[in-house]
Amino acid sequence: MKKLLSGMIPIVFLSLLMTGCQGVLDPRGPVADTQYNLIIYSIVLMSLVLIPVFIAFGIIVFKYREKASSHHYEPPEMEGNKKLEILWTIIPIIIVTMLAIPTVQATYSLEKSPSPEQKPLVIKVISAQWKWIFQYPEQGIQTVNYANIPKDRPVKFKLTSAAAMNSFWIPQLGGQKYTMPGMTEVLFLEADETGTFNGKAANFSGKMYSDMTFTISSQSNQNFENWIQKTLEMKPPLTAVGMDQLLSPGTVDIMTYSSYPKNYDYLSNLKGGTMNEFGEH
Repeated sequence: MKKLLSGMIPIVFLSLLMTGCQGVLDPRGPVADTQYNLIIYSIVLMSLVLIPVFIAFGIIVFKYREKASSHHYEPPEMEGNKKLEILWTIIPIIIVTMLAIPTVQATYSLEKSPSPEQKPLVIKVISAQWKWIFQYPEQGIQTVNYANIPKDRPVKFKLTSAAAMNSFWIPQLGGQKYTMPGMTEVLFLEADETGTFNGKAANFSGKMYSDMTFTISSQSNQNFENWIQKTLEMKPPLTAVGMDQLLSPGTVDIMTYSSYPKNYDYLSNLKGGTMNEFGEH
């Protein structure tokens, strides 16, 4: 029993440590708060099952271990116990129900804006090999590998891909969602404090997958508007040729453009074929 517990402690500790490093246990927005509360609830509920099981396991192993005095003991044949069988059938049903109801409720609620009374900021997100492109349709600007958002305002991310399937994830703001060529997924997130939050690709997409990271900076509304204005005044526009180059496989630093080609066909960058795991046609 002691060996079993001593072997589990490092695993549990490392699991919690790795999860915390990802920011899941450090929520900075209403969506992340909901998911955090669901995680804690699930851990507590599962602990109510796991702890008694380990205790019962230890007791049974110790009490019914083989002894010299009972070496030739042959236990009597026993049939089932209806009361116990009903009990250990009902208990899992209750536990699964207690876990399923809040999970379903949270899943459906997070498909909507966390602050429906406010107009969300719309940002189109395009995953490429191996970079993230952020377009602001209402403001007309585009950034690469970073995005700025206003604090306490919902953001409607419209996710798509110009290359391999990927997954968009900002751990401190909320869970991940897939990006797929020719399809658009919607993800609502919101930051309830200022700061910079790390994002990443959560789906393997080739040899430079580990470099496919980005940052989301939450700012006051005034600072966000000032950034938009400076971008429109000082940054260069992005042409269709520039967009073709940007979507070519490879990594780039952060970039900012005052405009982007509105009717650009992202799938045309595939040139009639899909990219393999190394970003080659």
